[in-house]
Parts: sequence; structure tokens; C-alpha cells
Amino acid sequence: MNNSIFLRHIKNESKHWWFKARGEIIEKTIKKNVSNKLKILDFGSGSGTNIKILNKFGTVYVYEKNKQIREYLKKKFKRDKKITIINNLKKYKFDLILAADVIEHIKNDHLIIRTLNQILKKGGKLIITVPAFQFLYSKKDKVLRHYRRYTIYGLKKKLNEFKILKISYFNFFLFIPLCIIILFYKIFNLQFIEKVENIPNKFINKFLYLIFRAEKLFINKINFPFGLSILSIVEKK
Repeated sequence: MNNSIFLRHIKNESKHWWFKARGEIIEKTIKKNVSNKLKILDFGSGSGTNIKILNKFGTVYVYEKNKQIREYLKKKFKRDKKITIINNLKKYKFDLILAADVIEHIKNDHLIIRTLNQILKKGGKLIITVPAFQFLYSKKDKVLRHYRRYTIYGLKKKLNEFKILKISYFNFFLFIPLCIIILFYKIFNLQFIEKVENIPNKFINKFLYLIFRAEKLFINKINFPFGLSILSIVEKK
């Protein structure tokens, strides 16, 4: 994550419709599939969007490769004894690992999934979210340093060492309008990352948030047939 993206995430994460709704969907998924008092890893936490959500379920260990972001997180959470910023993954074993929009940034995603498997306790859960559909790969993905987008079929193949408990597309209700917008910018080779990552006006932000967050009512009951992202929760065998 480069500095401009990092600073933009810090500025926008608490109010931006996408971060807020995604966090609620992740929280709902955790409640459905795990208990409390867990040892949890937030892998590739970025600016720390999901740390407080995870903290509701246990003690949180935070791994972020970027040194600048890591130092920011140490200062941000220095008074919270249930949150620890770590440099070495292999010293620990976890009940739950969250990798929220992380593995698309890693060239060898298969290797990192295997590493996460190794640091899970037996029966431990891994939650992964990723962007969906390679035909939507755009300049925004390039700026964010994404190597790829995924389909459910492709992600399942990479998770074949786990027992799959749930895998579904999400950001389903907004898929068609946002897909049209992304393809428009892609066809005309336009840069649009600041337009979508900065908070829109209050009405639009609230409207998009309410539509996206509504999916938390369905995510544990059905699998959406398509969406802008994929959510999976798997268990170590």
C-alpha cells in the first residue's frame, strides 16, 4: 500500500459506505461461525479497519508488512492490551484469521494461504474476502497493486486444503450499476480510484451503505450468484 492510499484509507475508513458495510458483513459472518474469547489474527490489516470488530471476539494480533503502517497501528492501539502488533507470524497459533482484501495483493497467493493454514489451530477458521471477476480488473486494481481478481471456482481451488464452510459472492445488490461504472472507466482508460475511495456526498454515501449493509441479513442464509467481491470462511482440517 503506497502512502497516498494509506492516508486516504485512514481518512475515510470510519465513514465510507464500503468499509462500514463490509465490516458489518464480516462481523455477522464471524458471529454465525465462531465463539468468543478467541486468539485472532488480522492478517494484512492495512490501516486497521477491522481490528475493533475482531476485538469483540477475543484477543487480536495484527500483522501488517508495511513498516510505516505498522508503526501507525502501534501508536493507535498502544493503550489496548487486547491488541498486539506482531512482526513474526510463525511464533503463534490462532483460532481465527481474517484476511480481508489481502491475498489479491500477493503474487504467490497459494503460498500465503498455505502459511495461514500452518498457523491455524486444528479446527480454526480462516475468513478471506477478495475482489471478484477478472473482467473488472481496471486501473484501480493496478494502483492498489492487485495481481488478480477471483471467481468462486478459482478461490475454491486455492482453498482445497480446508473444509469450506461458506463461500459466496457479495456486494450483490450494487453489482450491476457499479459494474457499468467500472467498465465505462476501463473502456475509456480513465483513472477513478480517488472518486470511489473518497467519501461521496452524505446522501449517496448513506444510500450506498444501506444497500450494501442489507446483505448481512442474507449472507449466512444464501449464496449470492454474483457480486463485486467474494467472502469465504473455511476450517482447518
